[in-house]
Amino acid sequence: QVQLVESGGGLVQPGGSLRLSCAASRSIFSIYAMGWYRQAPGKERELVATIARGGTTTYADSVKGRFTIPRDNAKNTVYLQMNSLKPEDTAVYYCNAHDLVLGVSYDYWGQGTQVTVSS
Repeated sequence: QVQLVESGGGLVQPGGSLRLSCAASRSIFSIYAMGWYRQAPGKERELVATIARGGTTTYADSVKGRFTIPRDNAKNTVYLQMNSLKPEDTAVYYCNAHDLVLGVSYDYWGQGTQVTVSS
């Protein structure tokens, strides 16, 4: 089990930056992958970025070159650094922990944090 708590959302102007934080209740060092997803009104939840246990990162095409997903194992925290924000980035952002234990997958989610990009 792992509890996730997101923070850092808010209102930002187009072109601005925000950093989201996801604090885990236990060590994330051994978790298979951590990720960020988002869901805009009327749309499906979509993958934004992931970081695997070994450090490999993946990004949605829509955020490549603008977002990064650094991880601080000592603080049990994953971040989503968002730069050059666009109105279409407006969504509720969710942190995810995807674990694999003895061949069984587990997914844990945070409560979400709202990001609004608007002038």
